[in-house]
Amino acid sequence: MTQPSHTAFITGASSGIGAIYAERLAARREDRLQALADQLQARYAIQASILKADLSEEHGIAAVEQRLQQDPAIDLFINNAGTAKLAGFLASTPREHQAIHTLNTTALLRLSYAALAAFTPRRRGTLINIASILALHTLPGSAVYSASKAWVLSFTRGLQEEFADSGVRIQAVLPAATATDLWPTSGVALDALPSGTVMTTEDLVDAALRGLEMGEQVTLPPVHDLGLWETFEQSRLALFTSARTGQPAPRYR
Repeated sequence: MTQPSHTAFITGASSGIGAIYAERLAARREDRLQALADQLQARYAIQASILKADLSEEHGIAAVEQRLQQDPAIDLFINNAGTAKLAGFLASTPREHQAIHTLNTTALLRLSYAALAAFTPRRRGTLINIASILALHTLPGSAVYSASKAWVLSFTRGLQEEFADSGVRIQAVLPAATATDLWPTSGVALDALPSGTVMTTEDLVDAALRGLEMGEQVTLPPVHDLGLWETFEQSRLALFTSARTGQPAPRYR
């Protein structure tokens, strides 16, 4: 999506969160992406193009890396593509677990690298990584997905520390249950979730963009009491600091 010399690149933009990100600022189903690109161009007088790439495969990741390397107009990159299968660990094959790992972590790592390698010399740009509230919690059947999103959160927090003085903004977004196309493939029906617990994609993206404007490094759209996150962060730091003793705790003696 382009305006003068500014371009946003969004992975997983054919529907759901990615499509709303594109509308507010289209890749497996190329027809849907092209329709979205045409719609955005007509509605907002911008240039929009699509790149069909399967990010669970090497050639797809490489295609996006190449676009990031070759297009200096890209100054906003959103790592939104992801997948989930919420079922018992042994109910899925190792290959299925690996596919989740590749898309949710390997692709995100490599595309973050490509984006930051492009943004850092210019001292400008924005990288947004979509994690999940399940980065902080696990449920029966969510072990692989939760672990992948915990990795995204820790990875993004590390990048924020490392690139703090680079001029590049880096944001982690942690949605909870959101009404997207992810549910039919996850093994959990959207209508099986408790009433009132599912956020619309529009509300999610609007809140995430507002969090970006506010300078938040970690945005939790459905969490009303931000003090909970602040307490979590304080406890995390205290736990890390308390581990630097070089001695076993008395309970282990």
